[in-house]
Amino acid sequence: MRIVVLAGGLSTERDVSISSGSLVANALRQKGHEVVLLDVFTGYEENICDIDALFKQNYSFTENKSIGKTIADISEIKENRLDKSDRFIGTNVIEICSEADITFLALHGGEGENGQLQAALDLLGIKYTGSGYLGSALAMNKGLTKSVFIQNNINTPQGRLFKSEEDALNWNCFPCVVKPCSGGSSVGIAKAETPDEYKAAVKDAFQFEEEIVVEQFISGREFSVGVIGGRALPPIEIAPKSGMYDYAAKYQAGATVETCPADIDADTDRKLRCAAVEAYNALHLESYARVDFLLDKNGDTYCLEANTLPGMTPTSLLPQEAAVEGLEYADLCEKIINISLEKYKTNQPQF
Repeated sequence: MRIVVLAGGLSTERDVSISSGSLVANALRQKGHEVVLLDVFTGYEENICDIDALFKQNYSFTENKSIGKTIADISEIKENRLDKSDRFIGTNVIEICSEADITFLALHGGEGENGQLQAALDLLGIKYTGSGYLGSALAMNKGLTKSVFIQNNINTPQGRLFKSEEDALNWNCFPCVVKPCSGGSSVGIAKAETPDEYKAAVKDAFQFEEEIVVEQFISGREFSVGVIGGRALPPIEIAPKSGMYDYAAKYQAGATVETCPADIDADTDRKLRCAAVEAYNALHLESYARVDFLLDKNGDTYCLEANTLPGMTPTSLLPQEAAVEGLEYADLCEKIINISLEKYKTNQPQF
């Protein structure tokens, strides 16, 4: 097949996306596919764009990129774009994707994961991996996610959505967790034990977005459950050595102890898997996703959120879960593509 892998973009998770995209592209090439790796924002800026040649040479806009401890400088990325345009989709991206059998979305955060890009690709008739625009939008907004969970009786920590620092000061339940509403990779997330810590966390979170979610802190073990084609993978337990599963803990090798299959009894395993599928269906997700949980000392599970485009980096959780079931990395990438293509067979428009 001819496959475009879209990565990069303008979110705080840009470096994570490039790392994921590079690995996915290389794995698919090993499986015999012609793969073009593109930055969705910068696109392909050469004067002549020979699309056939790009696929035949397996063009990549970058070599493998490691993930640093800090987020990318987005202003520098914008400044280096040749046409200086603010358009999210870069030069020749649509033209190249239109010549592919499918586009593998290796984007994280922002417009790449919130449904806007998915809607644009739908209108242009371009096939892509992962959930459609509705599920992407619901899962990306943590406030909407929480509402959907509550409506579907999926246990989740109590919380509120705030649109200003002033309104956020009405919260008075501690300890709590403060999160940017639509961010990922734990960028801007913080635990607050006291009102002073809370004020600082709120101020920091609003630097990233115009809305934040504040929710009760649940003391317990953290788990994640991948879902592929509506079927749950073995749960993985996440135990960050620093005590907080932040950006560095997620992407720096050795910063977190991850155990898969998780050391839990059969009943807990079943509860986590069932809850993951329930969340997946409630949010109208498709193809694949990853759902995050907390398990308290009483054995109660709390669904936190769903990730519609899970990371595919060396330390990412979904590839680890798939490996436990004997699905190696390259096979996982190919399976995601095949399941995503099935979506287009069943969702054909009715005339």
